[in-house]
Amino acid sequence: MQDARIIRRAVVTESFAGLRLDRAAAGLFPDISRSRLQLWIKSGDLTVNSRNMKQKDRLQAGDVIEIDAELAADDELTAEAMDLDVRYEDEHFLIVNKPENLVVHPAAGHHEGTLLNGLLHSFPELAQLPRAGIIHRLDKDTTGLMLIARTLRAHTDLVRQLQERRIERVYQALVHGVLTAGGTVDQPMGRHPVHRTRMAIVEGGKPARTHYRVLERFRAHTLIEISLETGRTHQIRVHVAWLGYPVTGDRTYGGRPKPPAACPAELAAALGAFHRQALHACRLSLTHPETRKKVSINMELPTDMQNLLELMRQDSQTQGDADAGA
Repeated sequence: MQDARIIRRAVVTESFAGLRLDRAAAGLFPDISRSRLQLWIKSGDLTVNSRNMKQKDRLQAGDVIEIDAELAADDELTAEAMDLDVRYEDEHFLIVNKPENLVVHPAAGHHEGTLLNGLLHSFPELAQLPRAGIIHRLDKDTTGLMLIARTLRAHTDLVRQLQERRIERVYQALVHGVLTAGGTVDQPMGRHPVHRTRMAIVEGGKPARTHYRVLERFRAHTLIEISLETGRTHQIRVHVAWLGYPVTGDRTYGGRPKPPAACPAELAAALGAFHRQALHACRLSLTHPETRKKVSINMELPTDMQNLLELMRQDSQTQGDADAGA
């Protein structure tokens, strides 16, 4: 994969005079993240009047900032052929529908066969972006919509939208237990003090806020819609488990499946065979990084969740008819 070179030039105006170099550069090059600009200042790829300066140095009106840097491709990441379910595509960004049992980023034990590897095969230019342009992540067994930038400018803008909570992410989850109403969970999260691979509600943790509302009730389960204000690791799974309504199939935070009393054999078997959390990212809404128009993509539930819901509807109907005839 070849590296790409970025060459830019800007003159410091009165409005940026007196600012630190890193702050002025961020204002003059808003399509480039401040962290990347800071790296280029340190490496000498960003100069002022053809001289190296420090981040904290103050600028004067008329100073000329120049960038001549390489966006290095990560040669350690391998491209792999993979069927991608692309739901939106233009030259600026993509939205893909992630299936279950697919890890997003390479990590220990998952160097290949990840969504990132598949993206690099179909869109090789992503090798020049942080994390191949992936803006946010989903857990291995959570399905649904994910956002991927295709250019540095789009990446910077979309990351900023995410940080400013201007990207709407909506999920559907089938939880154990019958919720009577929606609400909000506002509980801080952090690493579990004992089980370090898990997350938990912890005092002094990072703020985490989850909104939920009831979509459909069954005899022992509820289908809910969830929207996030924050995006902590495992946030939905931890918050609904804290409520006492863990996500169906979530062995980490919910334990073993719990079929309703007098459960039909087919439903009991389906619950026992559901080996992932019943959680799906069903809607993404954002501001287009170039046109500034609203983009909203919806994705129906995957087949395994739809089949489980249909069995629960049949069970609820059958039990309701039996109770009415009693």
